Amino acid sequence: MIFKTRENISGDELQRGLKAVVVDGVMSYLMGVLTGGVFLVAIGLQLGASNFQIGLLAAIPPLTQLVQLPAVFLIEKIRNRKAVAVFSGLISRCAFLFVALSPLLFSPSAGLLVLIAAVFFSSTFGGIGGCAWNSWMRDLVPENQMGTFFSKRLRIATILGVFMSFAASIFVDLWKKSFPDNQIYAYSGLFLAGFVVGIIGILFLSRTPEPPMAPYEKTNLFKLFIYPFKDMNFKRLMISLSSWSFAVNLAAPFFTVYMLKRLELGMSVIVALSILSQIFNFAFLAIWGKWTDKFSNKSVLAVSGPLFMFSILGWTFTTMPEKYFLTMPILVVIHIIMGIAIAGVTIASGNIALKLAPKGHATAYLATNSLCNSLAAGMAPILGGKFADFFVARNLSLVLKWSSPKRELVFQALNFQHWDFFFGLAFLIGLYALHRLSVVEEQGEVDDEIVRAEFIDVIKRPIRSLSTGAGFFQIISFPFSFVERSIKYVGKVIRK
Repeated sequence: MIFKTRENISGDELQRGLKAVVVDGVMSYLMGVLTGGVFLVAIGLQLGASNFQIGLLAAIPPLTQLVQLPAVFLIEKIRNRKAVAVFSGLISRCAFLFVALSPLLFSPSAGLLVLIAAVFFSSTFGGIGGCAWNSWMRDLVPENQMGTFFSKRLRIATILGVFMSFAASIFVDLWKKSFPDNQIYAYSGLFLAGFVVGIIGILFLSRTPEPPMAPYEKTNLFKLFIYPFKDMNFKRLMISLSSWSFAVNLAAPFFTVYMLKRLELGMSVIVALSILSQIFNFAFLAIWGKWTDKFSNKSVLAVSGPLFMFSILGWTFTTMPEKYFLTMPILVVIHIIMGIAIAGVTIASGNIALKLAPKGHATAYLATNSLCNSLAAGMAPILGGKFADFFVARNLSLVLKWSSPKRELVFQALNFQHWDFFFGLAFLIGLYALHRLSVVEEQGEVDDEIVRAEFIDVIKRPIRSLSTGAGFFQIISFPFSFVERSIKYVGKVIRK
């Protein structure tokens, strides 16, 4: 591992370094698939976690980003972002090894504490490494290629993530059938695999060159973090992104709990819905990435953001007030829309912060933005978990009733209970975040109507083809062609 900065990085060295960043991103994504999301909630429930503890598990990663305050000072002192990112990442990923071993060493109650501690430990060092990584990538990746590069990185990760999720769900289901009394060990195996792929990613990241940081300006830590708040445009961006983070994290951490407990769906069904979302996420990553470069990040957010918010609101209609015949179709539509929208939000929200952070102050700007987002994202699930029991006994309904001499028809148009209140509130806060985004200025931005028209055209094309026999065949054969194209795409990237 060579941690010296490079003043002059050749074109070939840059390309090799960017490929290494792609591999690390893919491995980090796969590690997240195996140790987060559905499987993290599932292992928590297996260990007896309460609603508050599930909320705490979701809150720890964003709240520990507070560590970026001293991390900026550390990076400015060491002035080697690669060393900080690599060693912090290595320590962070080792935490999952303790989770994998905990069922062998501890009781379920003690194992839950180990899980919470491991998530805290991993997230803390991940925050330090992430602070260094953001600034490092800001100077390494050419600005006019950011959208394309990071969308390609996410596309590859999403392809492999689909297969990994599918394989992991099959593994869990087979394990449950073979060893119904020891289900916890299935999740232990997933965390062990997550640890291994995470370490592989760090090895590739260590091969990436680092350009030198901007000349050091002697200032205290407080002044370093004041700069972004004095920049009115960046301050508006932080308000918008923080509000968005609060809205998303008020609802998203409880989707799995909602499906497991309220809808009583099996793990294989939940993972299948997640895979469906990832497929559409992959399909639109390249499109959104191209549009961020062609139009602007703000315009992409103005289109993908409302889509995501309406998908959250859609969860409130999956029960009326219990499961009904439209529950599964609505869940399918929700996951498709979420997959499409998340692709645009992920690409554009990350890129707009990178783009608006001025060179020379990128570390402080990006860390401050991450800090504000983390506070909002951390507070939301804790509030959600804390008041979950309060909303159990509350109900808001709207009934439409038609009476005639011969019959009486009653239609339940609205029924909010328990998690539905969070989904509805998250929708309203998300709309506020999008309103705040409208006052942010980005160089090269265009009217979001242009992006919306392009998006509608992309959606209409396959719909128009449904009227032909060839179009119908294309829809039927999509799953098989997707797998074939995915394998070819990954093979092409690996050969390069």
